[in-house]
Amino acid sequence: MRRLFSSVRARATLAATLVVAVALVAAGAAVLISLYSNLTEQAGTEAERTAREVAAELAGGRTSEQLSLDDDDRPVQVVAEDGTLVAATEGLERISGTGTGAVRPQPQPSAPTTSAPGDDEDDDDDDDDDGSTGSATLRPGEIGEDASFTDGSATVDGTTADYRFAAVPVEVPDRGTFTVYAGGPLAAEQSAVSTAQTVMLIGFPLLLGVVAGVTWLVTRRALRPVEGIRREMAEITASEDLSRRVPEPDTHDEVARLASTTNETLAALETSVERQRRFVADASHELRSPIASLRTQLEVAAAHPELLDLDGAVEDTVRLQRLAADLLLLARLDAGERPISDARVDLAALAREEAAGRKNVTVRAESLEVAGSRGQLGRVLANLLDNAQRHARSAVTVVVRREGDRAVLQVADDGDGVSAADRERIFERFVRLDAARSRDEGGAGLGLAIARDVATRHGGTLTVQDAPAGGAQFELRLPLAR
Repeated sequence: MRRLFSSVRARATLAATLVVAVALVAAGAAVLISLYSNLTEQAGTEAERTAREVAAELAGGRTSEQLSLDDDDRPVQVVAEDGTLVAATEGLERISGTGTGAVRPQPQPSAPTTSAPGDDEDDDDDDDDDGSTGSATLRPGEIGEDASFTDGSATVDGTTADYRFAAVPVEVPDRGTFTVYAGGPLAAEQSAVSTAQTVMLIGFPLLLGVVAGVTWLVTRRALRPVEGIRREMAEITASEDLSRRVPEPDTHDEVARLASTTNETLAALETSVERQRRFVADASHELRSPIASLRTQLEVAAAHPELLDLDGAVEDTVRLQRLAADLLLLARLDAGERPISDARVDLAALAREEAAGRKNVTVRAESLEVAGSRGQLGRVLANLLDNAQRHARSAVTVVVRREGDRAVLQVADDGDGVSAADRERIFERFVRLDAARSRDEGGAGLGLAIARDVATRHGGTLTVQDAPAGGAQFELRLPLAR
C-alpha cells in the first residue's frame, strides 16, 4: 500500500477523489436539507389552510357538531380553552404532537340564550371575564393571524402516518377561545428524501469511481513523458554515456520545459566531464615531460656524477613546482572557492610591485581599490606580464585607470598580437597558439586560463584586443571597492 501511494499518479487520483467526495457529501447534505425544509413547509402550509377553514366555521357560529370534519382523512382536533377536546376527525384513533392526546370529543353545554333579572350583574361579570381572557389577543369571531407548528403522528381509520400539525386560535362568540389543530401529511417529504438518499447512495460511489478512473487515466497520460525522461536518465546513468538526451514532448508545458532543462543539464555535464578528462590528460602530459627530464638527469648523475646538469635539474624542478601550483589553483577555482570580499587591494600598488625588476615594463597607474584576494589578483597580473614579455619585441605597458564604477587594468605589448579567431581560445587550458614553440619558452598554457577564472571569481572580466602599438592588449575590469 505504501509503495502504491508513493506514485504521483496514485496520490493525484486519491486527492481528486477525496475532493470530489467532500464536495458531493456537502452538496448532497445541502440538497437533502433544502428538500426536507421545502416539503415540510409545504405540509405545514396545507395543515394551516385546513385549520383556518375549520376555524372559520367556528367563527361563523357553527357548533362542534356542525363542523365538516368527516370529509377529510387528515387528523383535526378542536380543543377548548380548558384543554377539553370538543371535536375531532371521524376515525381518529391516536394522535401525538398536538395539545392533547384525546381522540373522543367531550360534550359541552350550550351557552345560555336568556338570563334572569337578578343575574344581570353576574352575566356582566362573566362577560368581563370572557372578554378579559380573549381580548388580550383576539376579539369575538376573530381568527389568529399566527399559527404554530409541531411534528407528530396520528392513526386515522387504522392508518398511521407522520404529520406536520398547525395550531390556529379562534375566538368563538359567547363560547371562548378554541384552538384548531390540523395535520398535513409528511409522506411526500419522507418519500422524496428517501428517494434522494437512495439515489445519492448509489450515484455517489459510481461518480467517485468515474472521477478516480478519469483522473488515473489523465495523470497517466500527463506523466507518460516524465516516465520516459526517468527511464532515459536511468539508462544514461547505467551506460555513463552523457551524449544521450531525454525525449522532449511537443506539449510546450512544464514537462516539456523539464525535458529541455534536463537536456541542457546533460549537455553542460557532458562538457564539464569532457573538459575534466581533457584537463587530466593535458595535466598528465605536461607533468610527464619535466618529471621524465628530471629522472633522466638524476639517473645519469647516479651513473656518472661528473655529467650532472645541476642547472637543468633545478630548472625542471622549478617548472614542475609552478605547474603543480597552477593545477592546485585551478582545482580550487573549479571547486567554487571565492575570494575574501571585505579585503581591499590597491591595483596601482600591485601593478608597481609586480612590474618591479622586470625589463622594459612601464607602469602608468591611478590609485584604485578593488575587493578581493591580493594573492590571486597578483597572480593574474604576473601571468599577464609573463605573457606580454614572452611576446613583446621591446616594451610592455601597464595602465590602471577608472571607468565609471570599474577599475580597468591594461597590459599591452608591441608584439605580433592575437588574431580575432584565437581571442577566446587562448583562455582555454593547455592551449598554446604556437605548437612548434618549446614548452620552456611557452609555458604549459595555464596562465591565461587561471587569469580569466580569477577575474570571473572577483566579479570582473578579462578580454584581449589589439594594442595601440600593434601587439596584444589584455584588459582586466573589476568592480571598485565600496
